[in-house]
Amino acid sequence: MTDAKLEIQMLHDRVMVRISPESGERRSSGGIVIPATAQVAKRLVWGEVFGVGSHVRTVKVGDQVLFNPEEQFEVEIQGQAYLVMRERDLHAVATEQTEQGTGLYL
Repeated sequence: MTDAKLEIQMLHDRVMVRISPESGERRSSGGIVIPATAQVAKRLVWGEVFGVGSHVRTVKVGDQVLFNPEEQFEVEIQGQAYLVMRERDLHAVATEQTEQGTGLYL
């Protein structure tokens, strides 16, 4: 029996995201390093979309999305951690083409 590789397909309104490495430690505008453990309020993080279900309407693979990582499910695939969430759990998307933007850019 051979070990066939199976492609993962997200279902329904699910999105698979990998957290951006820079979401941990960050710097203030004055250059002071702020560790990831120093949190005053719930912190939203940016991640990259790696998979979307057939009912996802507003994001696509490769988009950067903003979400709360504490309320999501984590799965490890080939040694890499990904988060799985519903599309409605996303707070924002950063993409090259938008119709209703904020005027802010990553």
